[in-house]
Amino acid sequence: MSGIRLPYLLFLGDERNDSNAKTAFGVRQWRPEACVAQWSLPGGTVDIGLPRLTPTEAVAQGARSMLIGIAPVGGKISPQWIAPICEAIEAGLDIVSGMHTRLGSVDAIRETAARCGRTLHDVRHSEVRFPVGTGVRRSGKRLLTVGTDCALGKKYTALALTRAFQAAGHAATFRATGQTGILISGAGVAIDAVVADFIAGAAEWLSPANAPEHWDLIEGQGSLLHPSYAGVSLGLLHGSQPDALVLCHDPARLHIEDHPDFPIPPLEEVMDLHLRHARRVNPAARFVGIALNTSKMTQADAATLLEATARRHGLPAVDPLRSDLTPVVRLATT
Repeated sequence: MSGIRLPYLLFLGDERNDSNAKTAFGVRQWRPEACVAQWSLPGGTVDIGLPRLTPTEAVAQGARSMLIGIAPVGGKISPQWIAPICEAIEAGLDIVSGMHTRLGSVDAIRETAARCGRTLHDVRHSEVRFPVGTGVRRSGKRLLTVGTDCALGKKYTALALTRAFQAAGHAATFRATGQTGILISGAGVAIDAVVADFIAGAAEWLSPANAPEHWDLIEGQGSLLHPSYAGVSLGLLHGSQPDALVLCHDPARLHIEDHPDFPIPPLEEVMDLHLRHARRVNPAARFVGIALNTSKMTQADAATLLEATARRHGLPAVDPLRSDLTPVVRLATT
């Protein structure tokens, strides 16, 4: 991901759903020094807590690139974004995108960038030719975050655990598997942009053989429960060959988001489902924690829920942004 000029103006389009702005929220949370301002179109209500500036104003404040901070279903560049993106290019900004649609495939964007001498970055698309997965065990340790749904904390949990492992004195590396994680860490593979036959191989490539006590903290994607995205989750699970798993869950969700006919089963059933697949490639795979997204709860209510969850499942239950993650690290490394 070399060559991207920082800092960013974060483009939020006309988005109204915070879940679809996870790229903007993630970069704002984990790389605040790389963010200058946000820019929304009329009708957009998402607010990531930065000043609202136009591209010209953002350039005057030091912005050098505009990051498309939203990731709607399908990953397409909306027609109503084209003129604003061109406006940003003409103001002097490079464009950074994690969309499935390549920036250069849109004539107006490509032609404006060429005329203005600006660079287009498509971080979701890798030039690496990934191999087919082998299933062969490799040295080193791996922890994979998995979830009951999309966009509920798998990335945040992996990032927070990486810091916790390092703070406890363990060699640990965050391995990004989505566009937001790549933008935060500067490297990785957008697994959902890999051809299906090569997903497991890409996961093996991303977390290669390492020192025996080194930990890769691998960002999960999708959910085995999801009617649309279970395939990418399974490929990542098989290729990661995790020694440890952490289940991520939003306790406010009773069904898959936007899919009311798909209720979320009890967590013990979800963990059993993952273990049956994980142990196909690593018979020693086990859960070492449950990460709950309690962002919409009071601190007291969150503490009560985490305690009850830990007691029910016999595992550390944490919120990656509110809790001490030492119990998860301790269980994983013993």
